[in-house]
Amino acid sequence: MKYLRLILLISILGFGSYLLLQAPLIQQGLLLIISVLTILWLLSLYLKDASIVDSFWGMGFAILAWFYYVGLNPSPNPKNLILCVLVSIWAIRLSVYIGLRNHGKGEDYRYQAMRAEAGTAFWWVSYLRVFILQGVLLWIIASPLFFAQNVNQSFQVFDYVGIILWCIGFGFEAIGDFQLSQFKKNPNNKGQVMNQGLWHYTRHPNYFGDALLWWGYYCFAVSAGAWQTIFAPILMTFLLMKVSGVALLEQSLKQSKPQYQDYIRKTSAFFPWLPKQ
Repeated sequence: MKYLRLILLISILGFGSYLLLQAPLIQQGLLLIISVLTILWLLSLYLKDASIVDSFWGMGFAILAWFYYVGLNPSPNPKNLILCVLVSIWAIRLSVYIGLRNHGKGEDYRYQAMRAEAGTAFWWVSYLRVFILQGVLLWIIASPLFFAQNVNQSFQVFDYVGIILWCIGFGFEAIGDFQLSQFKKNPNNKGQVMNQGLWHYTRHPNYFGDALLWWGYYCFAVSAGAWQTIFAPILMTFLLMKVSGVALLEQSLKQSKPQYQDYIRKTSAFFPWLPKQ
């Protein structure tokens, strides 16, 4: 089995490298992400921990942003450079935060359940259902980062709107995560519901901020005429609200914290708003 996986890796990377040289740039971006995630997948098999893919999520977008920047900008372009810097700041913070949060805690319960269900087939099930699926989603959502750089132009109104949305979104995400981590560090808060700071106005300020960031990136694409990439921020917002974010997390919180139901009745789920009395 060990040699089969090695042969599989060599075949995928070899064929991927060939296609990488032949395909248009945006398709090369998909092949690049799949290649990186294949290496990460092999590392997860060695570590017996598929959770490492979560820490890579943000960095994948930064890799694509810079890959597109180098491929589309023969000379330095300030606007496109700022876009890449904004993506990188967000990506590094998110990856470091998730990595530190998960360090030493073992594999996430979601992947443990998948491992138990798949049994000995988990090695390839995890490759397709976790790593490849996330790679394809990542590539699709990153579409505005490609089309935003597909022209050489100066700053437009939508670029400034995008920067403003990014700043607000990054603030909600970073401050929300920091407030939650500080709350969890206090042993007196064990079993309690976090309802302070930004969490007083929304049950998930970090997810709201993450979504707002992507609407900011989309504004850069609109400025370049790529309004049709609106599917990317819509997809990211949907995933955060209905799939891997709010919906998934609140399933466990409702079971582990009875007082969370009262928090739900008072506090907006996603968009910040004044709590109900």
